[in-house]
Amino acid sequence: SAMRKRKTTDSPHSSTDLSEGKEKLRLKQEVGLISGVSLIAGTMIGSGIFMSPEWVLHHMGSPASSLLIWAACGLLAMFGALSYAELGTIIKESGGEYIYILRIFGSFPAFLFAYTSVILVRPAGLAAVCLSFAEYAVAPFYPGCSSPQVVIKCTAAACILLLTIINCLNVRLATSVMNIFTAAKLLALLVIVVGGVVLLAKGQTQSFQNAFENTTAGIGAVGVAFYQGLWSYDGWNNLNYVTEELKKPEVTLPRAVMIAIPLVTCLYLLVNVSYLAAMTPSEVLSSGAVAVTWGDKVLGSWAWLISLSVALSTFGSSNGTFFSGGRVCYIAAREGHMPDILSMAHVRCLTPSPALLFTSAMSLIMVISGSFTSIVNFFSFIAWFFYGMTISGLLYLKIKKPELPRSYKVPIIIPIIVLMAAVYLVLAPIIDQPQIEILYIVLFIFTGVILYFPLVRFKCHPRFLQKVTLHLQLFLEVAPTTRDAN
Repeated sequence: SAMRKRKTTDSPHSSTDLSEGKEKLRLKQEVGLISGVSLIAGTMIGSGIFMSPEWVLHHMGSPASSLLIWAACGLLAMFGALSYAELGTIIKESGGEYIYILRIFGSFPAFLFAYTSVILVRPAGLAAVCLSFAEYAVAPFYPGCSSPQVVIKCTAAACILLLTIINCLNVRLATSVMNIFTAAKLLALLVIVVGGVVLLAKGQTQSFQNAFENTTAGIGAVGVAFYQGLWSYDGWNNLNYVTEELKKPEVTLPRAVMIAIPLVTCLYLLVNVSYLAAMTPSEVLSSGAVAVTWGDKVLGSWAWLISLSVALSTFGSSNGTFFSGGRVCYIAAREGHMPDILSMAHVRCLTPSPALLFTSAMSLIMVISGSFTSIVNFFSFIAWFFYGMTISGLLYLKIKKPELPRSYKVPIIIPIIVLMAAVYLVLAPIIDQPQIEILYIVLFIFTGVILYFPLVRFKCHPRFLQKVTLHLQLFLEVAPTTRDAN
């Protein structure tokens, strides 16, 4: 091929000149409305709804207040997604928060986001969901006892490697997997919802008597409850990471948001009602896996269906997380904030395979040392810090640059509400229950300052990196891409 005919003695810029004389590669626009809805709903419905309800109830203290938190989380996710939809029709580039922060606030804050997201947040989130998948997938093989950690971690690693292969091979294959697993998990949730309706019809309403009793009112407890609930809604912004791969993004993006998030919110509320119909609040709190306990109580000998459903659900969610997370790495590299090799696409598969491989490698490192429960709060803290920054960027554009063309406009009160919620979610746990982990997170973010100035601002790149990039390019069969001109 033309790639292999190039000599390794080319100029220092040879890694970016391999496509000279030819049309540059770009990722295909293969994500339509159904796939867009699947990407949002399929990523949102993961392990959270099967594991977080007990923690929301624990922090809020009463069934009714926990249901209010679930509804408020859905409304906040909807408001955030609608605000992002307007941003996506103004800045029609992939990359989500990264590209919006870059275009509005400039290079330095965008680099800090990319550094934190690519190295820590996205791989940690993917690792957490894959560990959750592994826990449910291996549980049937160890009845009556807890599964060995080494088996869980190996299964999670195998899950990451399988996702890497799927996403590197073909975008359509990855979206097909999302569509299939989204359908499967929606059916599983419908089983739980129908079971709850039957229980309520039989008069099992004891959990809803004096439903506000023992409600917690502390701002820190409410903030942490929001963290747990919002973990289950994480993924509401996933379509903004793949804007350049959407068919008619100005239409598909807002429509997919308006379909997916209300659907997921209604399901989450009904599923929580079903849990509380089958179990008392104390039983929910003592359950290690609330969905499995529900299955044992309601389905009897068919309870294994719930474990299978959770495994399918978490696999589908991890696929969506991997699909979008790899794009952040790819776009950041394309803008010069990550090594050049990560900005390239496979010459035949037209997928950002180097970025996907890097995300996979970082996730495998997280799997070795991480656990599901240790990730949620710190993940949410970082996420809402940058969500708040992004939403403030939208407010800036709405006030200072109203003349910019946009096919969709969100009422200004909606991003204001989201920004206020983001400020609350970042500050409330720090003020009410300060934890040393938050200090570590802040220190990690600002270590990016040390790297930014020599590597990005002053472009002090060791010469050997250029040869490494070229050899990796030849080995991986990748070439530079160009952004889609929307």
